[in-house]
Amino acid sequence: MTIQTPPRRRVASTRPVPFARTVIGPEARSAVDRVLESGWVTTGQEAIEFERELADYVGASRGVAVSSCTAGLELALRALGLPRDARVLMSTDTFCGAAGAIAHAGLTPVLVDVDPRTAVPTEENIRAAVREVGGVSAMVVVHLGGHPVDVEAAAAAAGLGLDHVIEDAAHALGTEVGARRVGSISRATCFSFYATKNLAIGEGGMVTTSDEDFADTLVRTRLHGMSRDAWRRYRPGAGWRYDVADDGLKANLTDVQAAIGRAQLRRFGADQARREAIAARYDAQLAGLPSITLPPRPVEGRHAWHLYAVRVQPGFPVPRDELIELLSARGIGTSVHFIPLHRLTWHVEHCVVPATGLPGADEVFEGTVSLPFDQNLTDDDVDEVCAALWQIGGIR
Repeated sequence: MTIQTPPRRRVASTRPVPFARTVIGPEARSAVDRVLESGWVTTGQEAIEFERELADYVGASRGVAVSSCTAGLELALRALGLPRDARVLMSTDTFCGAAGAIAHAGLTPVLVDVDPRTAVPTEENIRAAVREVGGVSAMVVVHLGGHPVDVEAAAAAAGLGLDHVIEDAAHALGTEVGARRVGSISRATCFSFYATKNLAIGEGGMVTTSDEDFADTLVRTRLHGMSRDAWRRYRPGAGWRYDVADDGLKANLTDVQAAIGRAQLRRFGADQARREAIAARYDAQLAGLPSITLPPRPVEGRHAWHLYAVRVQPGFPVPRDELIELLSARGIGTSVHFIPLHRLTWHVEHCVVPATGLPGADEVFEGTVSLPFDQNLTDDDVDEVCAALWQIGGIR
């Protein structure tokens, strides 16, 4: 095997390389000032415009701004109108909040294993999980790390139509499945604007859909089920009366958050291009490092590059956990995405876990580590991370 020449070690930086940085630029700051000066800071016209602009970006008819992706998942699952305790299929390799959203919607999460290479369920994984429980009523499809999943094929493997599929796109704003952007494929797609996400506000989320009735239900249920929110009640000439016909949550997005989101969306294309360039730089420098497997590239479609997660194989000089500690000692932040749900106490008690276990996800978990990754990384930052990996790998 030919070993690639390791990157030249540059002089150690006085500034650490964090796992991710949130940068709120001058346009967003000016937008927030405008909202603050308006005298209206909760959900209003700014949120309405953000909903329209993000829906246009992904190719959906409607966007419904919510307080988080997790809240969006719960609201969307409630809106499906499934009977209580109906089974909902989901990957075990995802953030814990997704299973909580299913349970809080009165439904039962059914965990499915993943392909050890891609960390997402294969069609055979899905069919096997469905056979074991005798069928499912809905499915949550997660685009882990921004890697595109064939949503139609996954739904077909589960015996479902796309109207019973909700996408967890917390990592996937900018992901494309074939020629279609995530957000325009299934019944509803839930995005996150958490501090580390590709479009970062700090907190917040959005549900996109092309089902008008479904969207109207979400608009009501994100604010206690009220038929009219404050923006529609307090405007000049509006009436104060409202009805509550649905069981809802308190899960709306403020105009302050929406103003940041709109400004971030305007620079999103440039930010995504930078993320792609950083991923390519990591690829080029780490391709020859023995016993480190790089993240898979999609066969078709487009990766959003929310994460850059490598896999530490048994032949590497140190195990995954020790590698994380050694990188941390060098001022390099990392994370692990994710601890599989079947290894978490609450989820073992509240989810359906296959009797045969979930070995694919276990294999992924033992070796995976997410390297520093955001559009604000400099080339020097990437070079420093790569040089550290080569050095720890025993090649100087």
